[in-house]
Amino acid sequence: MTEMKSDTPVLLSGGNPQIPKGYGNAPVQAYINAMPDWKQDIGRRLDALIEQTVPGVRKAVKWNTPFYGLKDDYWFVSFHCFTKYVKVTYFRGTSLDPVPPGKSKQAEVRYLDIYQDKPFDEAQFIDWIKQASQLPGEKL
Repeated sequence: MTEMKSDTPVLLSGGNPQIPKGYGNAPVQAYINAMPDWKQDIGRRLDALIEQTVPGVRKAVKWNTPFYGLKDDYWFVSFHCFTKYVKVTYFRGTSLDPVPPGKSKQAEVRYLDIYQDKPFDEAQFIDWIKQASQLPGEKL
């Protein structure tokens, strides 16, 4: 008996899609398309805002997370699905003004958590993306 392989990505803990590592828009869109429920709309909006704010942005999926930068392997922002929210990571977050609210164990990293039932400040997000894209990217 032959098993049929599903094209639907596996959802890991917290509903985070398991997407193979890859560079470019295709793996990022595969990740976004696999995001569960309301998180998919957030993923689409984040991706669109980053593209509009940073022309020529580079994209990749690494460690089941979309990354954005200005050259491969140097990233300024990423996002990741958790059970109740989408976590945006600013790799040089302490250099942003104002500093994003979520603290990290890593000295420069700051987070923005986006929940289904809380307003998302797109203007602030865009401002942080503009600032973050002008800083040296984090080599990952």
